[in-house]
Amino acid sequence: MPAGSVDGERGSALPFVLVCWLVAAFMVLGAVAASDAFLERQDVQAVCDGAALAAANRTDEGRVYASGVGGQLPLTGETARTAVADHLADGGDPLDGWTAGTDGAEVTVRCVRSVEIAFGWLFLGGRPLEVTAVASARAPTLG
Repeated sequence: MPAGSVDGERGSALPFVLVCWLVAAFMVLGAVAASDAFLERQDVQAVCDGAALAAANRTDEGRVYASGVGGQLPLTGETARTAVADHLADGGDPLDGWTAGTDGAEVTVRCVRSVEIAFGWLFLGGRPLEVTAVASARAPTLG
C-alpha cells in the first residue's frame, strides 16, 4: 500500500467524532430537561392531590344535618371550590389556574402551572412548559 493513500485519509474521523459528541451532548441535555419536567409535574400532582383531599373532606354540613350521612358524605361544588382555595392559600408554589367540580360524592380537581425547565431555551424555544395535573378524591365514609 503506498504511503500517499494513508495521508489522504488523515483527519476524516474528526467530523464523525464531533457529530457523536454533539449527539451525546443533546442526549444528556434532553435527559436533564425531561427529568426537570417530570419533577415539576410530580410537584403539581402533589399539590393537586392535596387540594382534592381537602375538598373531599369538606362536606356540605347543611345537607348532612338535614338528611343524614347515608352511604356517602354529600359534597357540593361551592364547598369543594372553597376547600381547594383554602388549601392552595395555605402555602406551596402557586398555581396558574385550577378548577374543581363534584358529582356529589367525588371531587375532581384540575391544576395548571407554567414552569421554566432546565434547558427550556433549547428544547422549548424559551417558552415555559405548561404542566397539568388532575386529581380525584371521594368523601370518606365508614359504610
